Amino acid sequence: MMLVCFSVVATAQQELFTSDLAMGQIEKVAHYFMSHYPDVGADSYVGGKQRSSRIWTRSVFYEGLMNAYREKADAEWLKYAVDWGEYHQWYSCYDSQKRHADFQCCGQTYLQLYQLDTSKKERMSHIKLRIDDMVNSKKMDDWYWIDAIQMAMPIFALLGTITGNGSYYWDRMYAMYEFTRNKHGGNMKGGGLPLFNTETGLWYRDYQYDPPYRDLTEPDKDCYWSRGNGWVYMALARVMQFTPADETHRADYETDFRMMSEALRKCQRADGSWNVSLAAPANYGAPGSEGPEMTGTSLFVGGMAYGVRCGLLDSTTYLPVIRQGWKAMYHAVHPDNGFVGYLQGTGAKPEDGGVITYNSIPNFEDFGYGCWLWGAAEVHALFKQLEEQSPTGISTLCNTSGSVCRHKPRKVWNNGRLVIKRNEQTYNLLGTLSRD
Repeated sequence: MMLVCFSVVATAQQELFTSDLAMGQIEKVAHYFMSHYPDVGADSYVGGKQRSSRIWTRSVFYEGLMNAYREKADAEWLKYAVDWGEYHQWYSCYDSQKRHADFQCCGQTYLQLYQLDTSKKERMSHIKLRIDDMVNSKKMDDWYWIDAIQMAMPIFALLGTITGNGSYYWDRMYAMYEFTRNKHGGNMKGGGLPLFNTETGLWYRDYQYDPPYRDLTEPDKDCYWSRGNGWVYMALARVMQFTPADETHRADYETDFRMMSEALRKCQRADGSWNVSLAAPANYGAPGSEGPEMTGTSLFVGGMAYGVRCGLLDSTTYLPVIRQGWKAMYHAVHPDNGFVGYLQGTGAKPEDGGVITYNSIPNFEDFGYGCWLWGAAEVHALFKQLEEQSPTGISTLCNTSGSVCRHKPRKVWNNGRLVIKRNEQTYNLLGTLSRD
């Protein structure tokens, strides 16, 4: 009887790490959100303030949905995204907001939809106008909070690829990233100190949260907000996804991505998730919160899945982390309807955004679902790759000691463009990577 029970549990655990199961969860989560928000143009009224549905919170949802669409060309998902762009007439932001990353974020989805149909020039024209204005100015300090790196940086990456004028966009993108990384900390915006702590591999959210600011629960620790670090990690993955491997600054992005990966790996909770405060395991956020937090967790898991799939991260080290993280993401989804729990609401630090529990509803639901979908789509892509290369898939790759697994190349397409092509490689799961 015990053997039978053990076999059932083992089988269930193994089935958790399949592309089919990952896609099933993606479909369930996407359906939950789209069915609860069927009107793509409806304004929100959180806190009594009217906001357009093209603000950053909704734009991040579409980033996640489009990443899922890359994995499965679902016509309903595509229509939901196109209807949103058409409702807003592919307009990004008002003149008063034209340099603000939060109001440019919608451009990421506009550009990905343009890649699907390049006859629709209107999908690109307005966001290109906004970014061209930034490139043609001398101002470098717009991204003074690290969230902005994710909201805007991938737009520059996409435009360089779409237009074929890479250095025009990518050099300015790098300069702005470096300014945020190295000069936006201190006692004011542009205070001259770094927001990226290369000693820890983690980022301070903005100048208000670097030292002497400390974590409020564990005041002997620095404050590294989970989702803020997730935004940067996601942005680095997307920038590398949307630009060629020989882009001039690629090595710097890879270095930062690997430093962050190592730091994040060490911060993972035993249950596979991450806390709202990365250096302070006792800080769960607002009073009453239960510990796990899914916006940061989803971005970390998705980024690591991308890194392993593209050969940026060592599979032996990171597949177990991804596996545990996916378990946390999977179990955060309510099985009856696709509702995602443990989502922190809007804010700038670990304690913001209200109580975080399995049943809590954040003030804005959209961006949390976008984070989850983005991460899950990257997990799906990795699982699919492993299934094509190994008959036993990710479970054996994570658990078998000393075996050698051949990693065959897989072509991964992003909106009609080949973004990944790997040479055939051989992995000794107890040792180093060797190339045939």
